[in-house]
Amino acid sequence: MRVVFMGTPDFAVPTLARLAADGHAIAAVYTRAPARAGRGMALRPSPVHALADNLGAPVLTPSTLRTPEAAETFADHGADVAVVVAYGMLLPQAILDLPRHGCLNLHGSLLPRWRGAAPIQRAVMAGDAESGIGVMRMEAGLDTGPVALEARVPITVEMTAGELHDALMPVGAGLMSDALKALDGSGLTFTPQPEEGVVYAHKITNEEARIDWSRDAATVAAHINGLSPFPGAFLEADLGKGPERVKVLRALPAQGKGEPGTLLDGEATIACGTGAVRLLETRRAGKGGSATGGEFVRGARLAPGARLG
Repeated sequence: MRVVFMGTPDFAVPTLARLAADGHAIAAVYTRAPARAGRGMALRPSPVHALADNLGAPVLTPSTLRTPEAAETFADHGADVAVVVAYGMLLPQAILDLPRHGCLNLHGSLLPRWRGAAPIQRAVMAGDAESGIGVMRMEAGLDTGPVALEARVPITVEMTAGELHDALMPVGAGLMSDALKALDGSGLTFTPQPEEGVVYAHKITNEEARIDWSRDAATVAAHINGLSPFPGAFLEADLGKGPERVKVLRALPAQGKGEPGTLLDGEATIACGTGAVRLLETRRAGKGGSATGGEFVRGARLAPGARLG
């Protein structure tokens, strides 16, 4: 099949690689324009852009798709189907209508739960027992289209958003591979999403990153794990040179009680509104890499009873 692929981050790379390996003709790859990054602030192509270059596929980085010229360019690809994976730009109806088999989106949640920008992080932050990934036919609404294929992935109590992200990538690539094989054969059956159970996964903001110790232990731990590795939940404490932010990248609910935010022992168990959490992985600015909670406590010379904001 002739495929237009639209994606940007690492999450989309396995799917593009799988479709190319399956023998589909990659007519064009749409991705976000190169952005400046690193110490030298050099222009760096997106992960999808880099793979497309290796595959020899044409790459387009339009700033908008909402012009007659953009629709004309898209139509010229003669696509049987468009595959969209974390592209980062909404597709107008004029684009959605062009491919013969429509536009298929790979979405990292069990729809209709967690429609929107940050489904993986929100699932972990909410303490969901499972997440998943699905292939849906795109409509003008935000993640409202009918679903054809779906796979479930359990969320363990200490799984981070980064780990869930990595677990979903190969599963999603396999699902999209199966979807295109079905399209090229007997066809896909699409089921409308139920009207009940809709939850929106709003974009993560930096303001959410500060840990609120007044909440119960399970909620605090899920909040920490759901923001790992980016942007990273943080606590603030005076470690000898004034207030310092410390990122917490993994935590587990633990036994203990006390005033919220109080360090309970030398293994970085901290009291919450109900129960306590144990910090498993932390990172201090300028300290070169991460450390266990116990290593952080000992390195900062914190004693039980210390308050962490």
